[in-house]
Amino acid sequence: MKENYKINNLNRTKIVATVGPASSDLCVLEEMIANGCSVFRINFSHGSHESHGKSINNIRLAASNLGQHVAILGDLQGPKIRIGAIRGNSFDLEVGQELLLDSSIADADGSPDGVSYVCDTLAQSCSPGRMLMLDDGRVQLEVLSVSGYAIRTKVVAGSKLSSRKGLNLQGGGLAEDALTPKDMRDMEFAAKQNLDYICVSFPAEAADMLDARKKLDEFGCKAKLIAKLERAEVVATEAVIDEMIDSCDGVMVARGDLAVEVGFEAVTSYQKQIVSRARTLNKPVIVATQMMESMIDNPVPTRAEVSDVANAVFDYADAVMLSAESAVGAYPIETIRTVYDVIVATEKHALTQVSKHRVECDFKYVDESIAMATMYLANHFKKVKAIVCLTESGSTALWMSRIKTHLPLVAMSPKETTLNRTALYKGVRPAFLHEQQESGTKLDDVIKFMRKAVHLEKGDHVVVTYGDVVGVDGHTNTLKVLEVK
Repeated sequence: MKENYKINNLNRTKIVATVGPASSDLCVLEEMIANGCSVFRINFSHGSHESHGKSINNIRLAASNLGQHVAILGDLQGPKIRIGAIRGNSFDLEVGQELLLDSSIADADGSPDGVSYVCDTLAQSCSPGRMLMLDDGRVQLEVLSVSGYAIRTKVVAGSKLSSRKGLNLQGGGLAEDALTPKDMRDMEFAAKQNLDYICVSFPAEAADMLDARKKLDEFGCKAKLIAKLERAEVVATEAVIDEMIDSCDGVMVARGDLAVEVGFEAVTSYQKQIVSRARTLNKPVIVATQMMESMIDNPVPTRAEVSDVANAVFDYADAVMLSAESAVGAYPIETIRTVYDVIVATEKHALTQVSKHRVECDFKYVDESIAMATMYLANHFKKVKAIVCLTESGSTALWMSRIKTHLPLVAMSPKETTLNRTALYKGVRPAFLHEQQESGTKLDDVIKFMRKAVHLEKGDHVVVTYGDVVGVDGHTNTLKVLEVK
């Protein structure tokens, strides 16, 4: 990897981009990184292992060519329920008409007489009066009766039904395993590819995440686990939300399916609650779905989309995620650039730069205490112009990233895996530190790096944290304030 010291991108809130046909070429990926993208999502709901392998190789080559560290996130499909294919691809609906859902109907024989679905537990989870939501809620069906695997429904909303649309049970409660046989195959592939993060789709409880961790360990996969919060039951209470956050290494506010299950009007409140709890519990959090949906087909966003991204920044999410916008949209690079501009403009506001996070909390660990003390010092001693943590596991950088600041925050490590993971953390810029430098804790070398990375003048100060015990996680015990000579 070439050395690229200059930190040109100013966005503290990270951008996650889904890779697809529109963005898998090397030149496009390089442009996306150059314009502010730090994390790339591999969506296992689409594509093959062969195509994903090519994308992963291109992502790593693009990052290497630019001298940057990026994270790669694999997103498992999970038990996503879809209806079968419809003859002629779609048919019209009328409110009040009856529609049969029956798994015994041939997969490709969907018609106004009935459509198929694949889910062994859907019928047993339904009861008269429950609502089935199709196509992200565009089609709403009220359950009239259930007989075996046949579900008789009445159309409450919607004018058209198309092939292969997703299906949710409003209010949650669908009895389906979070990990499918396909997910197992994709997890094994992710382990071989050494991905940095794995997202579990539709976990129903904390035990699902613990099970996923066990399965990944069996595959020898060290990826960090992210829970996609998209079922009604996982946001039922703050205690349940906390259990989900504690069960994994980070969470995603998956607003699409979550909105279908809890109602679109409630999603913003859940987003704020989840982001707040994740910050309190020291876990990274991603806000996802329809951030710049109109830019799939248009070169500029709607004003509502601009406000949506800015709202996630004010909530202090670690990252915002693009899905179809970057995977299959006509303007993947322009979308990245637009999100970047919105983030940078929003982060100039004072509300994103002053933090009271955990002011009244006690700390459990020495390195956690060092991280909190560092951020308080840096935010209140105006001569400080940058923060640097020398880190083995990235934990110090994660703790620091929970605190609002306008200052550059650099995580330096000899471990590529650590640097890639920190690419997701709010405001953290990963930078490679040669092992021999760390072993001697040559702080002059750190200052030399920072002078290349950010603008520093004589008399400016840099805060540096590191550990006396080198090569062992969790031993950060030193905080120094260095003056630039």
